[in-house]
Amino acid sequence: MGNPNLFSELKRRNVLRMAGLYLVGAWLVVQVAGTVLPMFGVPEWLPRTIVVLLVIGFVPAVIFSWVFQLTPQGLKREDDLAPEQSITPQTGHWMDRMIIVVLVLALGYFAFDKFVLAPRREAALVSSVLPNESKSVINAKSIAVLPFENLSEEKANAFFAEGVQDEILTALSRIADLKVISRASVMQYKSGGPRNLREIGQQLGVAHVVEGSVQRAANKVRVIAQLIDARTDAHLWAQTYDRDLADVFAIQSEIAKAIADQLQAKLSRAEQQAISDRPTQNVEAYDAYLRGLAIEHDQYARLASIRSFLFFSGLDLAANSAAAVKEAVDQSVALRPDAGETWIALGAYRYRVLRDFPSALQAYDEARKRLPNNASVLQYMAYVERRLGQWERATEHYRRAAELDPRDFQIFVSMGSECLNLLRRFKEAHAALDHALEISPNEPGALAYKAFLFQCEGRLREAAEILARIPHDSRDEVVDYTRVTQAIRERQFEEAIAIIKAHVDGPKSSLSSTAKLFLVQLGYCQEWSGQSDEARLTYARAVQSIKSSPDFVVAPEGIGLPYQLALAYAGLGDKEKALEQARRAVADYETDAVSKPQAEIALAQIQTRFGDFDSAIAALPHLLEVPAGINVADLRFDPFWDPLRKDPRFEKIVESLAPKDATSTK
Repeated sequence: MGNPNLFSELKRRNVLRMAGLYLVGAWLVVQVAGTVLPMFGVPEWLPRTIVVLLVIGFVPAVIFSWVFQLTPQGLKREDDLAPEQSITPQTGHWMDRMIIVVLVLALGYFAFDKFVLAPRREAALVSSVLPNESKSVINAKSIAVLPFENLSEEKANAFFAEGVQDEILTALSRIADLKVISRASVMQYKSGGPRNLREIGQQLGVAHVVEGSVQRAANKVRVIAQLIDARTDAHLWAQTYDRDLADVFAIQSEIAKAIADQLQAKLSRAEQQAISDRPTQNVEAYDAYLRGLAIEHDQYARLASIRSFLFFSGLDLAANSAAAVKEAVDQSVALRPDAGETWIALGAYRYRVLRDFPSALQAYDEARKRLPNNASVLQYMAYVERRLGQWERATEHYRRAAELDPRDFQIFVSMGSECLNLLRRFKEAHAALDHALEISPNEPGALAYKAFLFQCEGRLREAAEILARIPHDSRDEVVDYTRVTQAIRERQFEEAIAIIKAHVDGPKSSLSSTAKLFLVQLGYCQEWSGQSDEARLTYARAVQSIKSSPDFVVAPEGIGLPYQLALAYAGLGDKEKALEQARRAVADYETDAVSKPQAEIALAQIQTRFGDFDSAIAALPHLLEVPAGINVADLRFDPFWDPLRKDPRFEKIVESLAPKDATSTK
């Protein structure tokens, strides 16, 4: 054979061809396995095992092709063959044809995956975050209680018909074996006109609907209720109740029990008792209850939840202090300690005031056991689970909440903007927000969040188009924040300044944590536009509004005032205070998976401002990876990062991750 060089010998023995054939074939096997195996529900470890085995097998395959040769007589060792016995040229031609065949198959699979499978995967991914209303299998024990018609001569008694419907819905919603659509989604299907029950059933994702009417005259009441199969329009049950007004409680319980029996729902003793519970024993009190004038228990439970939210958002802290929230919770506990609404109030207090996320989740779980069809409880659980870093559980609870309240656009707005967007699952986030806008097309908040989602992707042109759909006089905080973000990223600082001034100088702005955030933004916009003196005054005002006295401790809350204070110190040029406060903010939010990354971003921005580029750049890979962290679009467009733009390390990060379709309006 002489003494050929190694490369020539590798070619002669078809080792290079074998390596190419193996790699192309292995790639094809991995791609097909990754697509096909999940369809059969195989364990997650199996595709990974296939990849590992193929990697391990590469070296033996190459060695085997070096040592052995395929001959008409079978496999022979290369060294045992005389030159005239070798058929390596023929084998090589055969392997060339095999490589071409495998490459054609690989290209065919690539095209099939790109144009057929990928769109289907994206569609499945998008539909996974939306309610199951369009899916073929509908829960046979699902039901929607539509608004009852008021047949009373006095139209002022409409509240009574609405109250009867609401009580029946509430009673049914306490049955865990049923899927009951929430009140917010059914109230749009007003009574008094023709209803397409099949269409309603499809829109709400239910198999059955309840219709009815209420007629009240003096101390008499007539209630008519009927259960209808929304899939076939078949009437399954109907009953007319002519009773004294004092028997209205019994009527509501009887209707709920009859419907549960028709749907063959299994009721626990507690659920049976809950259906029979009366809000009051007094008819006059019940009349006031329905008018919203005497809702003793709900008053305190709802008050506690509302005050918790206002405390969390820093709104009117004088009236909504931690003590005020606790007082409302204590009143609710004293009146009905085991009610689902009380557990909701406890969850809100623990979540928004105490920031005890595990305990809050436990309270909401107790509420869910008592109110299994309450969409709000599931949404509250999702809020807390995000904070705990339980993102998949949060997504699932959002989806289940949407199934129970499929016409409540706020659920989809929250799912898209406060969960999926933070996970950078932009396609799914867009689907959720698009669904919200299908329900309420001109809702300013939903439009603003849609625009903000485009901003997170760096698609400023699309964001501007969405913002243009919002009425100019809309002063919603979310709308203003998104408009300011757009103006900053387009380097239209004067426009941003005008928007912020209109907000912070408006009525009640001093009570809002968002207004304090805007003050910090205002200082930086003034600085970036060359108004250094005005900026310094604004930074000082921001510090005073956030930290009213030297001894005042800025506690963690929803807007992020601890790290906003650090940014204000940085604006004033106080490096020591800024870094100390930023690090304290990171520690304050240590157990908060939503706010901690934001505090870390603020720390990196402050480090950038004071020239510690190494620390800032070192933090970016983590912040680009962690949920609720920074997006590449932030790095591309935010002026905070301008000092890093000539650093090749920063440029490499931005260029390696920037989407190709991100466009600016500049």
